[in-house]
Amino acid sequence: MYTPSNPNHKMSHYKRTLIIVSMMIAVMVLLSACGQKNESNPPQSGVTETGVAPADGTEQLMIKATNYAFDQKEYHVKKGQPVQIVFESVQGNHGVMIPALNVDLDSQNTTATVTPQEAGQFDIACSIMCGSGHSTMVAKLIVDEA
Repeated sequence: MYTPSNPNHKMSHYKRTLIIVSMMIAVMVLLSACGQKNESNPPQSGVTETGVAPADGTEQLMIKATNYAFDQKEYHVKKGQPVQIVFESVQGNHGVMIPALNVDLDSQNTTATVTPQEAGQFDIACSIMCGSGHSTMVAKLIVDEA
């Protein structure tokens, strides 16, 4: 109970209130991260919705992200053939990383061209903490024999 003769009690109440308010703000920021649509930096690659490959014959792989999901569970490319990976965050603030190919894309860096040298299945994950569904935002890159 607060009494004028016990100023420590008032300070303790203030600290507790400050901690609770800070935690509530942190939770709101985390939960709203995926709800923000990022239209300020559209992809600068010249890629259209038609998925037309670049003129030099390089294959093109389009990866789109929405809240807690990529547009496909699996993406296929061919071993030994250059592929331009184009990333678009359609809904929310996301990124994409493919550690096996050293690819890390986001709204500022939307394209990467790589030539997979090994066939197999490789992990794709969201590289930006985007909220409660972040850990389930995964897919597979399948590199097929040419």
